[in-house]
Formats: sequence, structure tokens, C-alpha cells
Amino acid sequence: MSSKSPEYFEDLAVGDRFSSIEHQLDTGQIVEFARQFDPQPFHTDPEAAAESFFGGLVASGWHTAAITMKLIVDALPLADGVIGTGGHIERPNPARPGDTLHVECTVQEVRQSRSKPDRGLVKVECRTLNQSDELCMRYVTTLVVTRRPEGGADALQV
Repeated sequence: MSSKSPEYFEDLAVGDRFSSIEHQLDTGQIVEFARQFDPQPFHTDPEAAAESFFGGLVASGWHTAAITMKLIVDALPLADGVIGTGGHIERPNPARPGDTLHVECTVQEVRQSRSKPDRGLVKVECRTLNQSDELCMRYVTTLVVTRRPEGGADALQV
């Protein structure tokens, strides 16, 4: 969990940027995740992976997505959690053993919910980059973000 102050709907504006901590990826993590959730040879067997389309061992796209989610939670400390309503994922480059991943999130749109006055919707682009700033994953999603409670401990003092 992030030690950053929680962000509420009112705290966010188009153009705001958030950066995560880093995650070092290694062969053991890639193989362990893949054996459980995506057991394909280019994720589980370095020798078979060398002969594959990828030319070497690569992390499952789902593994990259799981790491990305962990890093988003760190980067974007929303008051009631990162609650997505769906989104679009692109994975132009695979993550590989030895990569150091981080996520950069940019707020693209902020709008009040029409039906729920206690929350808003925030569209965010999250880019997962490796140590060479190559894009491993791009995730655009709309998040449900809680409004600041009126008169609560977290309310702004005017």
C-alpha cells in the first residue's frame, strides 16, 4: 500500500501525472507466474523460448498486467482504491528477464458521475516502461473515484 496521501476526485485534474516505484523482473518470477497462469513454452522454458517468435524468454502479457496493477496502486493512491470500469490494453513490447519496470499514469479526463453524487469518473492512461523507456504495456481505463467526504477528517479546511 502506498504511503502517499489519498487522492479524492476533487484532487485530480486533466494532465496530472503519477509515477510508480520500480519492479525488477527476473526469470524465476516469469516462469513461476507462467506455470500457474499461462503455461506456454516461451514463458516457461528458456531453451524453447530461444527458438520461439520472441527469440528468448518473455513474461506473459497477463504477468505484465499484474505487475502493472501493483505499480498503479502504488502510483495512484486513490482514497477507496483503484476501481476500474474496464479499459483497453496494448502490449507493443514484451517484458523480459532483467527488465526493471515502472508505470507512469496521466489523467486524461475527469467528470462527475451523473447518477452517483459521491463519486466521479477519471480516465487514466498508464504506461508500463522498462529501464530503456521502451513501452511494454499501455492501459487506458476509466476509474471510479470517491469524492472527498464533506466535513470528514479528510475534508479540505477553508
